[in-house]
Amino acid sequence: MSVAHPVASDHQLARLLQIGMVLEEVVEARSAKHAQTLGEDELDDELYALLEHAAEESADHRARLEALVDELDADPVPFDQIETLVEAQYGQTKPEDFDGVLYDQLCNEETAYKFYDDVIAAIETSDASFGIERDRLVTVLSAIREEEAEGVEEVTKLMETRA
Repeated sequence: MSVAHPVASDHQLARLLQIGMVLEEVVEARSAKHAQTLGEDELDDELYALLEHAAEESADHRARLEALVDELDADPVPFDQIETLVEAQYGQTKPEDFDGVLYDQLCNEETAYKFYDDVIAAIETSDASFGIERDRLVTVLSAIREEEAEGVEEVTKLMETRA
């Protein structure tokens, strides 16, 4: 599944939105894992708040994407197939691959931002009609993309203050 081509059908759009849901689940799980496994020396109030916010935001994004998928006239792809696609495309790294929680969080936020940016471009270059009004679809995805961009900025600022 590639977002390099225009989205051609509700089925393809549903699949892309489901990939976004799994990406959000990964971000939420990684944030929660970091919050649970870090010692008191590493997990100060500011870092805890960042991780908590990332997990809450990812849950919200997942809910918004799920609502869009529910509106489409398409059979959802089984979760295990989507999870495999996400792992192949976006799961090349694990939390332990990074030098610290902030680098992992930055990678997660940037990956999500890029994914939504690509999906929006694939929708905008498509001439297909969808079961969801195109402007509303792009508006929802653009809002999520903007929140991911804000997450990148938050993590970057926190990294700079700790350098």
